[in-house]
Amino acid sequence: MVLPRADDFTREKVELGKRLFFDPILSLHRDISCASCHQPELAFSDGLRQAKGLGQLDRNTPSLINVGFLHKGILWDGSIPDLESQVLHSVRNPLEMGLSWPAACHRITGKKDYKKSFRKIYGDESLDSVMVASVLAHFQRTLIGNRSRYDQVMAGKGSFTPAEKRGWTIFFDADPKLPSGECAHCHTDPLFTDGSFQNNGLVSSRDMKDVRVDPGRSQYTGNLNDRFLFKVPSLRNVAITAPYMHDGRMKTLREVLLHYNMGGNPGYNVSPNVRPLKFSDADMDDLTAFLHTLTDAEYLKSKSQLKWQFPR
Repeated sequence: MVLPRADDFTREKVELGKRLFFDPILSLHRDISCASCHQPELAFSDGLRQAKGLGQLDRNTPSLINVGFLHKGILWDGSIPDLESQVLHSVRNPLEMGLSWPAACHRITGKKDYKKSFRKIYGDESLDSVMVASVLAHFQRTLIGNRSRYDQVMAGKGSFTPAEKRGWTIFFDADPKLPSGECAHCHTDPLFTDGSFQNNGLVSSRDMKDVRVDPGRSQYTGNLNDRFLFKVPSLRNVAITAPYMHDGRMKTLREVLLHYNMGGNPGYNVSPNVRPLKFSDADMDDLTAFLHTLTDAEYLKSKSQLKWQFPR
């Protein structure tokens, strides 16, 4: 994890950011917090097909687990460079929290406990959006997922069931006698994402001509070669972060595996790793069993039981 050079990482900033994360004070009507869309029990996703704030958004809410390790841009199209910028964007976005930053800072300084905490960290400087974004980003960098059963097995402190082991083998193309899953090319260990942007064949030839179809990363870069490219999501905690894909179109892991099994839809920039896989039902069952081992037990608990981790 790369931490901001000019912003020392401290426990005080994390604790203050945590309080703000669960407080709806930063939303226009004081009824939406960061945690409204990023719920701890769902690995900091929301379980909705597409995110909903003050208005309806058109993309699925990604999990925040390990978000501090994403260095190639945040959000599905990578248009936000870092966590601090993401905070600044979400608070003022009229479809998300819809509050101007001057109004947000005024509200915060009107709360004695917040004012005291910010003053303790930053001195007597006037509160600004950069300070608020900093503490919220600090908290999000503590959302580290590395305590799943998969991690225990890799550390030699547990073992897979036969089905999970077979699913692991298919996922990592580890046995020529079994089908190649082609999964680990993009969902690389240990984050189970390489942070890249790929066209995974979701868009059909018919939809390619529809201007209403989300163009993906090209909307941000202006490069037509980036059309229909979206960030490869992490598969950590994937069993509890349904629905799937950038627009939440797939409700279950089985739907996802069926999409890849058929090889997706053709397109000029579809990833070469998306091809017909010839999985049997047993292959998909075992892959699903393996994917369930990537769930961090911590994120099945209530937020009061969570233990935040501090980057070293």
